[in-house]
Amino acid sequence: MKFAICNELFEGWDFSRVCHFAKSAGYDGLEVAPFTLAPLITDVSTAQLARIRQQASDEGVEIIGLHWLLAKTEGFHLTSPDADVRRRLSTYLVDLARVCQVLGGHVMVFGSPQQRSLLPGVMPEQAFDWAADVFRGVMPSMADAGVTICMEPLAPVETNFITTCAEAARLVDAVGHSNFVLHLDVKAMSSEGTPVQDLIREFGGRAGHFHANDANLRGPGFGETDFVPIFDAARAAGYGGWVSVEVFDYKPDPETIATRSIEYMQSCLGEPR
Repeated sequence: MKFAICNELFEGWDFSRVCHFAKSAGYDGLEVAPFTLAPLITDVSTAQLARIRQQASDEGVEIIGLHWLLAKTEGFHLTSPDADVRRRLSTYLVDLARVCQVLGGHVMVFGSPQQRSLLPGVMPEQAFDWAADVFRGVMPSMADAGVTICMEPLAPVETNFITTCAEAARLVDAVGHSNFVLHLDVKAMSSEGTPVQDLIREFGGRAGHFHANDANLRGPGFGETDFVPIFDAARAAGYGGWVSVEVFDYKPDPETIATRSIEYMQSCLGEPR
């Protein structure tokens, strides 16, 4: 397994410093939240993107893709009854894919709970159809950019749309394109009644990306979640992609979180620290 870490953890750090520290801690990849670059990804110039990619390359770190795609944005909503809102989202997803390609990335994780939850009066099946239409419509552009959208099931406390691996897999099947796949997140899977390792055994072979975190919103090894059976299940399912550390509780500090997380994951895999 290849380890990456999400850049929003390093709030206020210069990008080159983030890359240098991540590599020194043992990470080979970096996952980027667009809001850390600009309010809208379209505000980032080609020259800025080239500089970011070069900074990562200089430190020996690969930018693997984007997540938190719609964080801190307005006017985008996956299941809005307003077709213009959905069209704006489609256009922005294509913009994100172009940026992801320029940065050298290949995955975009679609979580965005606030921009997908059911609005008043919208029925779940109608929302499902609208979401499937949005994703089907952008798939040719994703394929052209070499980018895969990974649909992330989220806990019911975060959203009321696509809250289980089974529901996400159903949407993936409805879209029916190789550039639209499942995303697995340990924190989110922990909200289901089924043990995390059992979900991974069932769905891991369909996953294009994987977020490592504890059910308590901290890093791997900072809580009670045991990653030994989780990684065993991922390997048994044939998952060979990136494992990216994504946390939501930034205590005590980025350095400690990043270092202890990867040390713990390596120990779970039986690798030397």
